[in-house]
Amino acid sequence: MLNIQIEAHTELTAELADKVSSLTAQISELDHAQSIESLEERLNNKTCLILLAYVEGELAGFKLGYQTGEQCFYSWLGGVNADFRNIGLAKSMLEYQEKWAAAQGFARLEVKTRNQFKAMLNMLVANRYQITQVESHSNIAQNKLHLQKVL
Repeated sequence: MLNIQIEAHTELTAELADKVSSLTAQISELDHAQSIESLEERLNNKTCLILLAYVEGELAGFKLGYQTGEQCFYSWLGGVNADFRNIGLAKSMLEYQEKWAAAQGFARLEVKTRNQFKAMLNMLVANRYQITQVESHSNIAQNKLHLQKVL
């Protein structure tokens, strides 16, 4: 059995920003790597949760979220390195984020994904997220889906 650890942080430090920025460059589904500056812009001065997943001590995935309203937590960005997929990391981080957000008093969790990311969409629907909006694109695979879960 693999040794899997999820590390949680509520403040973006320079070291965390560097780790997450480097990992975003390794995940092909992301439009672009996140710079340290873009991470700071999104997460600093907000209630946030930064999750890092490690497999056998190696950084394998991340999940970032932050408060967008009095009772709303937005699951902004996440990913798992291709070498560590299909072992439940994304689901484990999603469940951790949900429990943490509920414990902080948030009433709902919101997330966005695209039609082309079937595994993510399936995981969200299986975890009782509901589609609240669709942003249409000329290429249907690029449609952006807004989902929400009441905690």
